[in-house]
Amino acid sequence: MATSRAGAQTGAQGAPPAMHASGTHHSAHAGPGVKSNVALVIDGEQGETLYAKHEDQVAPIASITKLMTAMVVLDAQLPPDEMIEIDQADVDRLKHTHSRLPVGASLERGELLRIALMSSENRAAAALARSYPGGTEACVEAMNRKATDLGMSQTHLADPTGLSSENVSSAPDLTRMVQAAARYPEIRDATTTSSHRVELTSGKVLEFHNSNGLVSNKSWNIGLSKTGYINEAGRCLVMMAEIATRQVVIVLLDSWGKNTRLGDANRIRHWLEAAHPPAGTAHSVSGRSPSSTGRGGRTGH
Repeated sequence: MATSRAGAQTGAQGAPPAMHASGTHHSAHAGPGVKSNVALVIDGEQGETLYAKHEDQVAPIASITKLMTAMVVLDAQLPPDEMIEIDQADVDRLKHTHSRLPVGASLERGELLRIALMSSENRAAAALARSYPGGTEACVEAMNRKATDLGMSQTHLADPTGLSSENVSSAPDLTRMVQAAARYPEIRDATTTSSHRVELTSGKVLEFHNSNGLVSNKSWNIGLSKTGYINEAGRCLVMMAEIATRQVVIVLLDSWGKNTRLGDANRIRHWLEAAHPPAGTAHSVSGRSPSSTGRGGRTGH
């Protein structure tokens, strides 16, 4: 994965526009028109930066954090069928977010992992960390160690759910995290499942849905996905997907509007597909956006 890291770092250092198809550059205004404040698109196999916008910015990442939580839980090789009870300690006292998992309900660790990733269930993620050897504090320490091991030098994690605005990272770091998470079959499967039912010990059945609506869109070929949202972070999205024969990693942070991040993903996809038109009509795509000033006025950035 060294080439991918190099590609992400190159993007962060201000590399020239990527070249495609005809070998020429379009002007910067020919980019995909991404609305999110931070964006980075890399070729996951070649490490080439395809598009970048404010990629140096370190920002809160919200529930994208759960990818790291899942990795360290899986690294610990804990029994996936072990029953874990939702505790008062798992209730969100910071943002007071709602959960359909009642205190006292028990689920297998593997089920908690799935719904924490797929539908961004905060109590599920909190319970996974609490039941980690040494508890939540040890889990968060392991998450930061793994971030360091992956070369994520601009990343700091303070809690396992992403509810804390102190969970921060940069777009290049997050491309590393996505590529690392993609090595875990459990994470790939959970994050690309559109819906999943779980049965509580009470007999009640709950149906959870993927927080990324693109997963259920058959025109997309998504290998990994995770959304995130808290007020300080805006709406965030990371994905690994096959677009126009490329395996690409997309990072979108600090997006306004409920559907803007999904719209940005579609804009990026259409923009990349335009680089691979039918023979004889080759076009190229620009590698960087204009140097805009960002929106300002938001806390946590």
